[in-house]
Amino acid sequence: MARCVTFKQRLYNQNGNNQPDSTLERGYYQELKTVCPRSGGDNNRSPLDLESPVWFDNTYYKLILWGKGLLTSDEKLLTGSLSSTMELVRACAEDEGQFFLQFARSMIEMGSIKPLIGFNGEVRKNCRHVN
Repeated sequence: MARCVTFKQRLYNQNGNNQPDSTLERGYYQELKTVCPRSGGDNNRSPLDLESPVWFDNTYYKLILWGKGLLTSDEKLLTGSLSSTMELVRACAEDEGQFFLQFARSMIEMGSIKPLIGFNGEVRKNCRHVN
């Protein structure tokens, strides 16, 4: 889930021209406007995956290909400058087995990250602020 405040600019002012993000699929755009009005509603929420919000599957990647990525960062996975990222989005959308394999690899890699501790780092009580 994401709060409207995190994606409202895509609906009303993506490029500073008071226009919506042109990469949003038109029907999805209209639906999002009912959840997030131009003014107010900043705490209203919308699912990142509107098709299967309670399932762990590859639908999120399919939605990105269909112009239904909720956040700007979702859309940038497809339209950004790294072709390898675009290829990975397409591969995960087309093959759920590939998605599960890639997810497992990523979890193993993230599990091997050694966080900075002691005088070299800190565990933040609030991620937005240094303790």
